[in-house]
Amino acid sequence: MQKAIHGITVAHFYESYREKLQLEIVSGEAGLHRLIHEGSINRPALALTGFFKYFANKRIQVLGAAEMTYLKTLSQPQQITIFQQMVKKSIPCLVLTRNYIPTHPLLVVSQEMRLPLFRTPMITMNFVNLATLCVDNEFAPSGTEHATTLDIKGVGVMLRGDSGVGKSECALALIERGHSLVSDDLTVIKLLDERELMASSRTLNRGYMECRGIGIINIAEMFGIKSIRLEKRIDMVISLREWSPDVIEERTGLEENFYEMLGKKVPHIELYVRPGRDMARLVEVAAMTQALKTMGHDPAKDFNDRLIAAMAAQAESATTKIKPVQRDAAGPA
Repeated sequence: MQKAIHGITVAHFYESYREKLQLEIVSGEAGLHRLIHEGSINRPALALTGFFKYFANKRIQVLGAAEMTYLKTLSQPQQITIFQQMVKKSIPCLVLTRNYIPTHPLLVVSQEMRLPLFRTPMITMNFVNLATLCVDNEFAPSGTEHATTLDIKGVGVMLRGDSGVGKSECALALIERGHSLVSDDLTVIKLLDERELMASSRTLNRGYMECRGIGIINIAEMFGIKSIRLEKRIDMVISLREWSPDVIEERTGLEENFYEMLGKKVPHIELYVRPGRDMARLVEVAAMTQALKTMGHDPAKDFNDRLIAAMAAQAESATTKIKPVQRDAAGPA
């Protein structure tokens, strides 16, 4: 199920990323309820000159060295007029980089019009790049899947299947072999930068697993902190199915299947659960095979090419052994 994000409050942004972005609030605390409507950052260069036709007012506004230097060329009344016009465009907040001290007109407008004003010691380019990643993460399309996700030697694997099919038991066996758990039973998915799917767990049950017959177990306490990953890119999906005599299982691996999430397709295979099969080992091998394919080495295709080449060579050899019967051109005497 996809969840649409129409906006986040400045308070949420500040509380979530103030340490990462080294943010300090200067004034305008009363306006922390303002909404950020776009997942990007804007430097209001032209807006400071009074040109607002293409002003990206729904974004976080950042003033760096160039903007602060330009403000020094304006009188205080001019600055007040410009900032009042910006605030009337419903900008969410304003950030000063390089720990710049806000001008007096900016402080006055921030306090009177309840505009959150922050500052950070980061240089402008670094702040814009990092803040863009943070805000983009908040606005990324998201959803949930009833699945268990693991990091298997760098390959993000999502295990799907009906309730009770053995997803958690398979995941537990993989964790015992040194792999890491991302989420159990319910996986939160985000589409970052419209190109990759990131899996994570809800904060409430992060690091915990439910094993039928045993109950809830703490993975970090049992196997160490290295057995937990906060998030992982989803590289493949494996569906665990109940085996029955009439199922047709893939034998060659030449056919490619995909599973779609949030509009993106991910490589997908089905494994059938039956007595005697080491499902954890099969999942591990599937992950390694996917890693090989990502590097351009497809075992099934390589073997198929070798088989075709061998058949062609055998056919050519058989052709050369057959010699045509030559007859006398004059015929019988």
